[in-house]
Amino acid sequence: MIRAAQSNDLAPMTTSPNPSDAWNSRWLIPIREVLEVEMRSADPGHGLEHVERVVKNACRIGETLSVDYQILLPATWFHDCVCVPKNSPLRSQASTIAADRASVLLANLDYPAAKLPAIAHAIQAHSFSAGIECQSIEAEVLQDADRLEALGAIGLARCLMTGGSMGQRLYHPDEPFPIHREPRDDQQSVDHFFAKLLKLPSTMRTQAGRLIASQRAGFLVDFLEQLSREIDVPLKMPDRFTGLQTNENI
Repeated sequence: MIRAAQSNDLAPMTTSPNPSDAWNSRWLIPIREVLEVEMRSADPGHGLEHVERVVKNACRIGETLSVDYQILLPATWFHDCVCVPKNSPLRSQASTIAADRASVLLANLDYPAAKLPAIAHAIQAHSFSAGIECQSIEAEVLQDADRLEALGAIGLARCLMTGGSMGQRLYHPDEPFPIHREPRDDQQSVDHFFAKLLKLPSTMRTQAGRLIASQRAGFLVDFLEQLSREIDVPLKMPDRFTGLQTNENI
């Protein structure tokens, strides 16, 4: 059974300051070599550069918790090992497809078999669209680490890159901000802020994730306010998004 998250997992670790080093020395090179092949057709917003940033986020959050890096790190490296486009009808199954593929690839590398079910669960549960409940602290950390990629400067860039690649408009010509209409983030990139991105801070599972997410979400609010001024269209943020503001660069 996968270990469930406990409240005392929030306590700082008292072991080595770099507990991921031993894992990296053994597994990082072969895993990167596999991923360079598996992810060669990934879109720009979900390629290896994205994965590397998620790994950094996961390690940053993991430093504040008691996590099993033999689960967290391979799950993080392989979480997007299968590319499923955002507008694909299979999108909600993408994390399960990736988990299945990761299990095969890790087994081919002779990765410890006892860790594979927990790794697969963490990959499955990280996805926003899959709606799978996290059953381990490693799954919670990966979920938070990946969602941080949708916020801040990186989140803004990835949102616009993905929208452009799918031929979307930047904003609706009649009502740029979906305040009095339902957001259609399959048509306008700005709508994605309201449909998903600004909701992410409230979904964070870890204390560190919540802090970083709320501050990075403030950057997106700043962007929307600047866009409002430039296109001369008033912006009134819905009440559920009030309080998001930038304080520090995190």
